Amino acid sequence: MAISLTKGGNVSLTKEAPGITKTTVGLGWNPRVTDGQAFDLDAIAFLVTESGKVRADNDFIFFNNLKHPSGHIWLTGDNRTGEGDGDDEQIIVKLNSLNEKYQRIVFVVSIYEGRKRGQHFGQLKNAFIRAVDGKGKELCRYQISAEPNYDNMCSMTFAEAVREAGGWRFKAIGEAHSSDTFVDVLKNYLP
Repeated sequence: MAISLTKGGNVSLTKEAPGITKTTVGLGWNPRVTDGQAFDLDAIAFLVTESGKVRADNDFIFFNNLKHPSGHIWLTGDNRTGEGDGDDEQIIVKLNSLNEKYQRIVFVVSIYEGRKRGQHFGQLKNAFIRAVDGKGKELCRYQISAEPNYDNMCSMTFAEAVREAGGWRFKAIGEAHSSDTFVDVLKNYLP
């Protein structure tokens, strides 16, 4: 059974899935039930060095840069509606293949044009991020819809994978931001 994380909670991916070499980080949400345009959430990953910074322009993965040049982390596509069950967007990481200069992978989610459309995380239902092992077993899940105070917040530092001795740890962050562009969040990680 998957571990249910709360804000600030974390789990060792290595202990939950001994021998894990690859994880899928899935993002899911239910479409807006009120009138208006569908929500378009975008999953983004920042590859962060020991200094706490993104090293180069190609060290972040998003809808216009689907795959890292190393080939060890990629976004599977851009779901613009949240229709369907399960993960709406996925970022796949070959954990053991990722260069050791990357100490953290920060997962950010933004609502595309959220400000313009009057959309925010407080309006979503069943929004989650989860980590799944290479065999499809869900290891942990962070359900952000259970968190309060996300009204008027259009982007979020959702979670991070942190390199540790002998493996990786997954941590629920849940830090909301009013901006609807991940570039504003990225500024915190630029040298």
